[in-house]
Amino acid sequence: MKKIFQTTIAILAVAFIFSACSTPQQTTASTTSGSNISRGKFTGTWTLTNVNYEGLLPGAVQNVFDQASPNDFVGSTWKLTNSGNGIYTLQNGASQTIFWSVFNGGSTGTQFQFKKLFQGDKAKNVAEGYRLDIGNIDNTNMTLRSAVPIGNSGTGYIVYSFTKAQ
Repeated sequence: MKKIFQTTIAILAVAFIFSACSTPQQTTASTTSGSNISRGKFTGTWTLTNVNYEGLLPGAVQNVFDQASPNDFVGSTWKLTNSGNGIYTLQNGASQTIFWSVFNGGSTGTQFQFKKLFQGDKAKNVAEGYRLDIGNIDNTNMTLRSAVPIGNSGTGYIVYSFTKAQ
């Protein structure tokens, strides 16, 4: 009985050592809105390559982010640092400083959120901002969805597709 116990302990110890020393597995799959996403996934320079509409007619929304039409954002670059500071620049040269973060909310899922900052603003003092649902994100592509209420009948979405600069 003592020998069986010692053998079992030895086998468990070897199994523990092998599992502790195994190479970590790296995933390349897209992350979707159902899981927590680290801010590191967002850092870098992104170009907004396309705007689509789900449940909305193109042109139904005239202004997004209190700045311009959704299509005016096509070709814009979004530079996001790991500290949360960022800036986006439209094709026409207009730029906006932002403070961004990831909101891993309960029933709303995971969202990308940002506040527009103006001269002298501190992010902690800015109460209003924008939240976009994260459709997917990986090392090269990101899709963000902005909900747009449609009267009493439901919700449509503006879908922003980004490509990360290498």
